[in-house]
Amino acid sequence: MPVANRPTRRTAAPAAPSPTRRTAPAAACLAVLLAAATGCAPQDDGSGSSKSSAAPPAAAACTKGKLATQVPGKLTVGTDKPAYAPWFVGDDPSNGKGFESAVAYALAERLGYDRADVVWQTVPFNTAVAPGAKKFDVDLNQVSVSDERRRAVDFSSGYYDVRQAVIALKDSPAAKARSADDLKHVKLGAQVGTTSLDVINDVIKPGETPAVFQKNDYAKTALKNGQVGAIVVDLPTAFYITSAEIEDARIVGQFEAGGGKPEQFGLVLDKGSRLTSCVSGAVDSLRKDGTLARLEKKWLSEAADAPVLK
Repeated sequence: MPVANRPTRRTAAPAAPSPTRRTAPAAACLAVLLAAATGCAPQDDGSGSSKSSAAPPAAAACTKGKLATQVPGKLTVGTDKPAYAPWFVGDDPSNGKGFESAVAYALAERLGYDRADVVWQTVPFNTAVAPGAKKFDVDLNQVSVSDERRRAVDFSSGYYDVRQAVIALKDSPAAKARSADDLKHVKLGAQVGTTSLDVINDVIKPGETPAVFQKNDYAKTALKNGQVGAIVVDLPTAFYITSAEIEDARIVGQFEAGGGKPEQFGLVLDKGSRLTSCVSGAVDSLRKDGTLARLEKKWLSEAADAPVLK
């Protein structure tokens, strides 16, 4: 089951770009231009230098199905393993079931790639957001967009507005909490590197150092075993945990988005990726035409109202 903004999945270093993508002959581009065609899309120069401050790619770079991807003609998508519901179903990202799997295929179609052209890759959460070249084109794994993470990676436009929630066993003192102050003396836990952990440290500010786990599975086990009094995860994950995994647990409440700006999950891309602007444009179009809302309603319908902790 997914945990809020959990660590990323894959770790392998990206394969070197193929010579064709790296050094498209200038003569070929000139010939196309002289023929009054659309022009050659920008090619990877293989320099490996950061392009984070470069101007957005030209329109030709977003030619459907012909982006400068890791593997020409394919879209490589990273996510963690296990791949939890409701973001994925059956621990199989490739089946199109679950919110993030469905978003990935909707994005691929908008970018001009058929379902068969989508290649899934296992990428641990922390690897996805760590500095360094990536082997995936995009990664989606409930990763919250933040300025700190932007120093290491690119993000697309947000594809989901999320809130964090607290889960506790029904008969525990934490289950009776009605505010953040009521949780200050509770032993809390969350996955490492997540905004769930940020909420504990920055919003609840407990008197005791929170327990930090590599995966949400470990956090859930600690909750069941009484090693922590409550854990913090994203709201859809909280509904799944309490309805399908820990039946004697309940959602204590959720936290409002801070500063008037919603926390958002975004697709992760390599820092300075030439795909960032194309991917963001596709996400924006999926939001504008209602596709994201429809997928959210289908796969995350339970993530509705829960008591707000203040």
